[in-house]
Amino acid sequence: MLFSSFTFLFQFLPATILAFAAARLHSPRAGIMVLVMASLVFYGAWRPVYLLLFLGSVGVNFALGLAMEKPERRRAVGYCGVALNLSVLGFFKYANFLIETAHDVSGAALPHLDIVLPLGISFFTFQQIAYLVDVMRGAKVERDIVSFTLFVSFFPHLIAGPLVHHAEMIPQFKRERLGRSAWLAAQGWAIFVAGLFKKVVIADNLAQFANPSFAHVDIGGSLPSEWAWLAILAYTLQIYFDFSGYSDMAIGLALMFGIRLPVNFRSPYKARSIIEFWRRWHITLSRFLRDYLYIPLGGNRFGIVRRYFNLMLTMLLGGLWHGAGWTFVIWGGLHGLYLVVNHQWRDHKRRWPDGAVGRAAAWALTFIAVVIAWVFFRARTMAGAGAMLASLTGLKTTGGAFVSDGILRVMDLPVLVGEGSLLLIGWGAAAAALAVALLLPNVPETFRYREYRRAPERRGFLVWRPTFGWALALALALAVSLFGMWQRVEFLYFQF
Repeated sequence: MLFSSFTFLFQFLPATILAFAAARLHSPRAGIMVLVMASLVFYGAWRPVYLLLFLGSVGVNFALGLAMEKPERRRAVGYCGVALNLSVLGFFKYANFLIETAHDVSGAALPHLDIVLPLGISFFTFQQIAYLVDVMRGAKVERDIVSFTLFVSFFPHLIAGPLVHHAEMIPQFKRERLGRSAWLAAQGWAIFVAGLFKKVVIADNLAQFANPSFAHVDIGGSLPSEWAWLAILAYTLQIYFDFSGYSDMAIGLALMFGIRLPVNFRSPYKARSIIEFWRRWHITLSRFLRDYLYIPLGGNRFGIVRRYFNLMLTMLLGGLWHGAGWTFVIWGGLHGLYLVVNHQWRDHKRRWPDGAVGRAAAWALTFIAVVIAWVFFRARTMAGAGAMLASLTGLKTTGGAFVSDGILRVMDLPVLVGEGSLLLIGWGAAAAALAVALLLPNVPETFRYREYRRAPERRGFLVWRPTFGWALALALALAVSLFGMWQRVEFLYFQF
């Protein structure tokens, strides 16, 4: 069930809100039970059989936590639990990747397994691994199965994050009174609409300039450089507005029930270094990789060489977490290399020249590095990534040349404009989306969410208030988004 679907917006969400409100009249605990049941229905709506896998994962990890209450067996149980979680994730996500790699290396005819990747398995597996590791480190064991189940299954973050931590979620579920109010409900709905607009109106319409070009190079074709650059820039912006839009919708939905989720994006394309980029992009994943992989590997405690090795290994595994393919490994490796170079630059106290020119140069180098890495993230094959890189540099490959159909899809309505006009429109759309990402405040900042809510009041139309003007603007954004929802483009991160 997608957030940008009519079933979710006009059936599931209203029914859940009404049931939750009615249950809370009885007791806060009853409201929590409603959220648990709604979250399980939400997950099972896609393939009910995988609900059994999900419930089994939750039940086993909860039992493992209870078994770790005795200090003498905490580490043994914890390590077994982590291994079990990784084994399940590895089977569903990486079994065919390993089979294909073995086939490529040995040439042996190996069977391809008919496996459908369960939705959100990377997210709910990592969240429960973090719980087990924290218990091994001395954290309190959770004894309330209802709160633990909701921590893992809470439907706003269940499918594609943010990647939440048990210490920031379970205490919220156990409060006697959830922080619901008219203000929070209005703020939550406003953030949800903003995220829906980012995903449906901006991201989904940018997809038409990226998808055909990447599909063409993945089957061995070549692109003119102007189409290649448009494709990768369109994808660079599509994945940001798609994933950050989803995260915004998740935050807004949770607020409607008085729950605060962590911020997942802080305008990453404004970054002027790769280090800064990873402090702004997919923040909750960066936090997990730092706390449960980089630091346990030794972090920066054992010298420069070990520090850079740990950085590279962390980013390689982070790339593999995103998808079972060598393109994702290379994407992670590129970012690992970027981080090593960036740290080397800082360690030698090198700086860009002060002033606007220096800041612009630092931003441009960071942005171009990120864009080039996205080629490997988006391409389905190594050959496709190579062909796209060749096309970016103007080199011709042996494949057939790309010919656009010249059809512009406006909210999925086809309009014949011609190839040349479509190219110009695509560049205009990419430039407008980039301007939004660079010049406007992000959604948490605009709607004063979490760390922004105590910031000094700023005047201007881009600071949300529950006023008629803002209500009218958001109603218009919602109307446009509802019209665009006929496109039925899935969230990009569902496959991860």
